[in-house]
Amino acid sequence: MNFGVPREVRPREYRVGLTPAAVDALVKAGHQVFIEREAGSGAGFEDEAYRRVGGQIVYTASEAYRRADTVVKAARPINEEYTHFRTGQTLFSFLQLAVASADLLEAFQTRRTTAIAYETIQTDDGRLPVLLPTSEVAGRMAPIIAGQMLQSTGGGRGILLSGIPGVAPATVVIIGAGIVGRNAARAFHGLGADITILDKDLHALQEADNIFPGRIATLVATPYNIAKAVAFADVIVGASAVPGERAPILVTREMVKTMRPRTAIIDFAIDSGGCVETSHPTNHVNPTFVEEGVIHYCVPNVPALVGRTASYALSNAVLPYLLRIGRMGLDSALDGCAELQRGVNTWDGRLVHPAIAAALGKELEAMP
Repeated sequence: MNFGVPREVRPREYRVGLTPAAVDALVKAGHQVFIEREAGSGAGFEDEAYRRVGGQIVYTASEAYRRADTVVKAARPINEEYTHFRTGQTLFSFLQLAVASADLLEAFQTRRTTAIAYETIQTDDGRLPVLLPTSEVAGRMAPIIAGQMLQSTGGGRGILLSGIPGVAPATVVIIGAGIVGRNAARAFHGLGADITILDKDLHALQEADNIFPGRIATLVATPYNIAKAVAFADVIVGASAVPGERAPILVTREMVKTMRPRTAIIDFAIDSGGCVETSHPTNHVNPTFVEEGVIHYCVPNVPALVGRTASYALSNAVLPYLLRIGRMGLDSALDGCAELQRGVNTWDGRLVHPAIAAALGKELEAMP
């Protein structure tokens, strides 16, 4: 099978769909991999590294797409990439179709492309094997981002996350005890911040308490508890999302108004629409804005800040599925692999994912 890796074109997107190590595995399995020139440079992978493992460097995105049966990306395509889609081709990428521009779905439908979204590949027990490592990266970046937001030079309250003897640490409220939330808690805890984590799932809270016994506070995520926690927070981390759906709004504008001036909100759910009512997407060029006196950080592709680590994390997670598809073909690969089936958002241009169809108010079509 032929795989294609185009260069990412979103501003400040430093990740690449496949690392040289992943390309090596595909080539040794008998496949061809076409990598657009400098596709890996943002993550520190030079073209020569791909050549050494048998990858073939091509000089345009058009060629990377044209020569590929399966295209592997890191970031959701933007409109200048739509013209490269073609009938019979499979695209692997983060997509978030429930909140994406409508013309992306239209491009898949018009060009009869099969699109598999990393964020909806889900095992029977609810795990998200491709989303998981990127969520770990995002969560562990949280205190780095928060620390910069709280600095006086960045317009923040001038608070050191850890505090010092005689001075209290920052109060961090994490909404969502999933992978992002638990990894954020781990990173903040390592710095000595005062942490409260909320979730509606008691089992998730029990897991968090088992990880940090007696060292963090846990609350059930009712509107009352969220409002109470938000009011005293120096930092809020929004980490609540549902695979394939728009994230629920859990922090309302009225709650944000109760926060102290120059405190910080990091909405990691922004790639699914955001779980804070005052959030809107930003980018790595202009990552923050102030709303209701509170600094908001709402960058959808946070892992791109550490492009090399994030690329390895993504490649490691997606490679087993690519090898399966390369060995068996897409149709056979989907048979007996329910988690990969759940990743299919469009099949030959047909919208086949129930949650996305419901979120968009569109008719669900059947896979053949």
